[in-house]
Amino acid sequence: MTRTKPDVPSPDPSLPTPSGLVVVDKPAGWTSHDVVARARRLAGTRKVGHAGTLDPMATGVLVLGVDRATRLLTWVVGRDKTYAATIRLGLTTVTDDAEGEVLDVAGPGAVAAVDEDAVAAGVARLTGDLQQVPAKVSAIKVEGRRAYAQVRAGQDVELAARPVTVSEFAVHRLVRTRDDAGRDVLDVDVTVTCSSGTYVRALARDLGADLGVGGHLTALRRTRVGAWGLEDASTLEELAAEVAAGRRLPVTSLEDAAAGLFPVRRLTAAEAEDVAHGRRIGASTADPGAGPLDNEAVTGGFAPDGRLVALLSDRGHRGERTAKPVLVFLPGERFPGPPGTPPGER
Repeated sequence: MTRTKPDVPSPDPSLPTPSGLVVVDKPAGWTSHDVVARARRLAGTRKVGHAGTLDPMATGVLVLGVDRATRLLTWVVGRDKTYAATIRLGLTTVTDDAEGEVLDVAGPGAVAAVDEDAVAAGVARLTGDLQQVPAKVSAIKVEGRRAYAQVRAGQDVELAARPVTVSEFAVHRLVRTRDDAGRDVLDVDVTVTCSSGTYVRALARDLGADLGVGGHLTALRRTRVGAWGLEDASTLEELAAEVAAGRRLPVTSLEDAAAGLFPVRRLTAAEAEDVAHGRRIGASTADPGAGPLDNEAVTGGFAPDGRLVALLSDRGHRGERTAKPVLVFLPGERFPGPPGTPPGER
């Protein structure tokens, strides 16, 4: 697929590098790394990463971290994701999607025999807690080498099943049609919400196998990652236009991003200073309404001036529960107390 590369203006060097999250609506034909490379130029920094790869044929929500916010991406990657997809029943491909070579073709009678009830039953069997074998053409490493590299070299790859959760697998429409080669196929439009690490391509493969006709993915659009959806996303052209107009790359600030990911803990100046120096403080108390905290739950620790100081985890230590900084954003900082507070009485 041909990529159209938008012009990339240079950011105004007088503007500070933004630090936060950017949600991009990834175009078809682009790799996730292509999007990161473009964002690095727009942000004026190489400190840009993404939270969860999308295949080149896929479009939709790709969350990027810029500057210090790249350190939050580990937690974004682990969030549930939602996809709109089209599964084509009747053909099996080497990649489990439309970009791969066709391996097997079901007979017209077999495809015609698959009805709405059969699809619904197959989808139900692929909903819930599953042991899923990932797609062979994937970035998973087998004996130190990427699985996709071994498959493309003609080697047979066996991947171990891994636990995943499919919390939603909804069927919206069935369309009987023919592919470009005139073969009878059944296209199934679905919505999938699943845990991190789930391969929607593998769900298409497994649904086709369960129904005895084979299957692969022909379209995939990620509509949500955690709290971020398509309504929060910008195209690369829209981001480039902002920079061309002399504005910073628009980001969700580090503080807002952390507040969207974790329960918020408001620190006193003394607590903030302790945390900034890597010291433990008393066990966390989230803001009212944030919900109960489990042991070792992560909270965002905010200084009195609203800055994100660190991520904190409640853990047992020497017989008592304390909050340990697991990631410090303002190392070694000192924080002023309320106006009129004498030194040393923060």
